[in-house]
This record gives sequence, C-alpha cells and structure tokens, in this order.
Amino acid sequence: MKTSELTEAALDWAVAKCIGHRVAESYGSYIRIYLPDLKQSGYTLAFCPSTDWAQGGPIIEREGLTLTHQKNQWAAQTDDDLFAYGPTPLIAAMRCYVTSKLGDDIEIPEELTQGEDK
Repeated sequence: MKTSELTEAALDWAVAKCIGHRVAESYGSYIRIYLPDLKQSGYTLAFCPSTDWAQGGPIIEREGLTLTHQKNQWAAQTDDDLFAYGPTPLIAAMRCYVTSKLGDDIEIPEELTQGEDK
C-alpha cells in the first residue's frame, strides 16, 4: 500500500512499526499496542498518533517535521526535503514519518485495509 494513502488504523499501525511497538490488536479505526517498558504483563494502550496530538505531537517534535497548510491540505516535510500530504496536520506528519522510515510502499495487515484502496 502507498504510504501517501494510509489512514486510520493502517497509518497508526505503520507508525507503531516505525517506533518499534508491537501491535496487540486492531479495532476498526484504531489499534492497541503493547507497552513492554511497563512491569504489568500484557498491558496495552490505544495508539492513534494520526488523530491524537498527545501521541503524534512528540513524534513531530522529535523528528523535526515542519507542517504547512497548502491549498486545502496539509504538508509535512523532513529536514531532508521529503514531503507528505494529508487532510489534517497529524495525518500529513504521520505519513511523512512513515515514508521517511519505511519508504513509499509498505505491506499492511489485511484486516487494517478493509475498505481502503490497495
């Protein structure tokens, strides 16, 4: 699937993969990840950096992504001039992050691509 077309749980799954989180399960529009750094065995957390600024914001800051609004869409840019676009700043930024780490095309689990163009 093209990273430029990722949305919802598929995009969040790809971000989790970039960070190194292990996905526990998916629920339609969001995923849950394991948090191995916590002592509680099997503890999971809803992970949705493409819609939650508390989760996506630190990635944007850490990666030094720049956001701009251009002609009814958002653009995110890396220091290496890699661009990605989206309808919201978080979607654009997470697409940019995933593209910078995994490339333009990635394989997504089938259950996360239901209803999306592959």
